[in-house]
Amino acid sequence: MVSMSTIPNEFERTDIGEIQIAPEVIEVIAGLATVEIKGVAGMSGGFAGGIAELLGRKNQSKGVKVEVGQREAAIDVSVIVEYGYRLPEVATQIQSNVKRSIENMTGLTVIEVNVHIHDVIFKAVEKHEEIDYSQRVK
Repeated sequence: MVSMSTIPNEFERTDIGEIQIAPEVIEVIAGLATVEIKGVAGMSGGFAGGIAELLGRKNQSKGVKVEVGQREAAIDVSVIVEYGYRLPEVATQIQSNVKRSIENMTGLTVIEVNVHIHDVIFKAVEKHEEIDYSQRVK
């Protein structure tokens, strides 16, 4: 069974006190590291078919599940990818960025990053020119 303590042994106690990292902090780091990857349209609302949340929402830990021990962490992220991107490449980039971000910011060793792609969506096409219909009918 994985202990839910998030304090690596070397960070448990310093000369002037204790350092604690809440699991929610690791979830936010993983979520932010995931949405930084080009091709990620958003995070999926959950593993049981929850509603998808696209970028720009406030809950940055949505679609992230973490298991944290004394020195290690395992991460699961559920994502929605934009159509046209190679899914294996996006997933590999997510894995690398999440691992690097968590290890650099917390000192924990990330033993695995599992990427669950729940959907593929078309990115909204921007309109580059406005059609003026006011002159069409007089």
